[in-house]
Amino acid sequence: MEKMGRQMRSMASKFETRDDGGELYIEGYFAVFNSTYKMWEDAYEQVAPGAFSNTLGEDIRALINHETRLVLGRNKAGTLELKEDSHGLWGKIRINPNDMDAMNLYERVKRGDVDQCSFGFEILKEETELKEDGSFLWTIKEVRLYEVSVCTFPAYEETAVSARKKDYEEIQKRNNASWKCDMRKKLKGEEDNGIKDVDDPKED
Repeated sequence: MEKMGRQMRSMASKFETRDDGGELYIEGYFAVFNSTYKMWEDAYEQVAPGAFSNTLGEDIRALINHETRLVLGRNKAGTLELKEDSHGLWGKIRINPNDMDAMNLYERVKRGDVDQCSFGFEILKEETELKEDGSFLWTIKEVRLYEVSVCTFPAYEETAVSARKKDYEEIQKRNNASWKCDMRKKLKGEEDNGIKDVDDPKED
């Protein structure tokens, strides 16, 4: 199936600010593992532990509201630290005191005015599960991470749901085609055994 390309997921996060001997930090979780997000009725998604582990060494930025001009930190520069633990993807951003945008965000996080986050990524590996109740669950197993953002209003839901609905429609088509194929095989087997459908015109 064709992948969806670069996309985003968002969540509320309990960010903390810290002053460590004059060095200012914003830190918290940008993703939580095995936390099921409802995309729409009977369609859900979660991120599996280890999904980020293979790409954390790549060039990743921390941004404000996904704005590429508002860079808070960068792992290659040593101003962004990202790591996985049993809970999720944790990050620590070292704030530049000479950057007014970064300082303004630091104070807003400190007051609790900003407590949303997002991460921008590309899916490399995932699993789709059709449950007995008819619902779908996508489990993201591996991603290429591009950026993490501290956000006022994370805006990704519409594009994420739209992309997932394309997945859903493709899965439904494949399931319908598989069902038709199975039925044809079953009917052919019954005919080969001398059992014909009651509506078979060859019986007239």
